[in-house]
Amino acid sequence: MKIALIGYGKMGKVIEEIAVEKGHEIVLKIDINNADEFNQANISKADVAIEFTGPHSAFDNVMKCLQFKIPVVCGSTGWLEKWNEAKETCEKNNGTLVYSSNYSIGVNLFFELNIYLAKLMNKHPDYDLTLKEIHHTQKKDAPSGTAITLAEQVLAHINTKKIWVNHPSDNKEELEIVSERIDPVPGTHSIKYHSSIDDIEIIHTAHNRKGFAGGAVLAAEFAISRKGVFSMKEVLGL
Repeated sequence: MKIALIGYGKMGKVIEEIAVEKGHEIVLKIDINNADEFNQANISKADVAIEFTGPHSAFDNVMKCLQFKIPVVCGSTGWLEKWNEAKETCEKNNGTLVYSSNYSIGVNLFFELNIYLAKLMNKHPDYDLTLKEIHHTQKKDAPSGTAITLAEQVLAHINTKKIWVNHPSDNKEELEIVSERIDPVPGTHSIKYHSSIDDIEIIHTAHNRKGFAGGAVLAAEFAISRKGVFSMKEVLGL
């Protein structure tokens, strides 16, 4: 498999390492210093693109890949206000788009656990809950895309919660997300249900970026033989 890396920061370099270990070839690396090389002639050498940049560039990068007819795996967060436009473009162009707020296999299993626990806890309104995420100081968006995914899963199943907020809140209808930025933490997410009697808490702690990168390469392997819009749920058969 020939891969174009759109974004060659810390994550891009780990993706490259894992992809090469698996026998794949990196045929294009795009970062802020050679953005002009992100053109149809260059990216057409690739079977798939993996996009990890930032909230201000991700949408344009995804749209370019779709317009150039290259399957794209996107891991950038903070741009989903334009998600419907990207999805419609993918479908119109008979393209391939895989998006996840987090490509870690462990986190995607954690998502499933979060849904299951929320369904159980909805029957016990004496418990309130708080969601917390910790990342390194270079992370540009807050709350994290993973935290937003977890929060939206909770909102879908806890009837007392109507909206998530990224600040302290005493409003029982608001799900409080606490965001902290501490180096060198690659990513920790926790959901705590608390009552006057006891607490129930689930936590996912990433030890390094390899889990995210390995999942992204797995998603790229999935993407090259399919058409449509997918998430890690489909990639992992969940």
